[in-house]
Amino acid sequence: MIPATTRTHPALAYLRARRGRPATWSDRYTGVFGLLVAAAVLGRPIADALAGLAHHADPARLGPGLALVAAAYAGFLALARALGPVVLPAADASWLVTSPLPRRAVLGRTALLLLSAAVLTGAALGLTALSVFGAPDQLGVRLAAALVLGVAAGVGGMATAVLGQQSPASDARLQFLIAGALSVAVLAAVLGTGPGRRILAAVAEAPASLGAAVAGVASVVAAFLVRQAWAALDRIPARRILASSTRTARVTSAATTLDPGMLTWVAEDAHWRGRALRSRPWPRLVSRLGAAPALAWQEWLRVGRRPGRLAALLGAAALPAVCANAIGGGSGPAAGMLLCGALTAAAMCTGGVRRDGGDPALARMLAVDGRAVMAARAVLPALLAASWSALALVGLQMAGTLPAGAWWWALGPAAAPALAAGALRMARRRPVDHSMPVIDTPGGAVPTGPLIWALTGVDLALLGSLPALGALASRPASVAPYVVAQAVAGAAVLAASILRPGRRNRP
Repeated sequence: MIPATTRTHPALAYLRARRGRPATWSDRYTGVFGLLVAAAVLGRPIADALAGLAHHADPARLGPGLALVAAAYAGFLALARALGPVVLPAADASWLVTSPLPRRAVLGRTALLLLSAAVLTGAALGLTALSVFGAPDQLGVRLAAALVLGVAAGVGGMATAVLGQQSPASDARLQFLIAGALSVAVLAAVLGTGPGRRILAAVAEAPASLGAAVAGVASVVAAFLVRQAWAALDRIPARRILASSTRTARVTSAATTLDPGMLTWVAEDAHWRGRALRSRPWPRLVSRLGAAPALAWQEWLRVGRRPGRLAALLGAAALPAVCANAIGGGSGPAAGMLLCGALTAAAMCTGGVRRDGGDPALARMLAVDGRAVMAARAVLPALLAASWSALALVGLQMAGTLPAGAWWWALGPAAAPALAAGALRMARRRPVDHSMPVIDTPGGAVPTGPLIWALTGVDLALLGSLPALGALASRPASVAPYVVAQAVAGAAVLAASILRPGRRNRP
């Protein structure tokens, strides 16, 4: 509770009086009417979805489903840690945080928003977990226990993130919690495909009273963490709130202006700002090869200085197999996730190309052949895409999604040149052009500017990976012809992308 002296502070009363006009009867009517319309539209689908939860769990999907839930929870915690999570608008962060006003009174609205986001996210995770484990009996009790457990996990995780913003020791505990959630995801994926499937089946068949007891204990722990987080609001350093508020303002600006490319710069600046890098001599081979490999060597250094991100990327190669086991329905979703993951791996090391596009004058001063630079910079994206896709294909084959064969993994290295070409094209694309026309469709208006921006680079990767996608869709008995066709198509796409004339190939 906020003390009475805090609530009646003259400065806070002045700010509240001028923060916005008071709500009128029309505002309240609009809000209530919107809630009624949402209830009328979503009532039947929600009721049908809840009724569909009354089923026995499928033992084959318990492990992958639990792995996806645990990975989603880890992503929620990582996102909360990356955003702050305690943030304020730019003006409030600049003036109110550094003022002598009571900190908890200034951050009260932010705390309420964080609590609401945690409750909604936790409820969604709880329902997803219940859909995985099923409710063979006592649907009401199991549903309530799943909701309470999910909300407790979401609220407790958000409170831990707030505590992590206060001190490095608490932040280390938050990182340990994220690592624990990822470990649970990996363990569930392993148990779901082996003899440990009986353990997960026993958990699914546990009595509803046990789930209610666990939910009660989790709610008590979450309440304790919320109390600790509320008390820690006064002790969060102002510099951390200012830094997280600035970072979130940039992310919000990128979202409102439909410029997702800005998010890359925000993430890179947030990571490298204030870090002291050790100077190391370059390998002699790089110096002897010429200027083009020297310019590309910075990407190798960037990847080597972040081994954690590289390890997480390689560990994510198991996601297509986990997704295929969790949802079933053939290899279509797994093929889409395979293409997205491999393209993400290739795009992770194209920062130099993006910087050359943002500052072309500096690149022209180097007087290096643009085609040679692009060829040198395509090596690392191709290697990462080949490694990631090969591991993912091996995982799909071990999970039984792909038939037995000796050359399925070779589709990944064969498609790597096309994926590297698509990643380089994505890095060179310009900001979103909002002056382009809007297409009217039966589903609503579609702005062509963001659509073209999103498809730039993806189209090239998709075109060059058609043989691999065809093999994943048809699953032939002999995949060797597809591997040869994919190798030819990938090399042709990369060569055409590098040799294409135009000013975009200039350094």
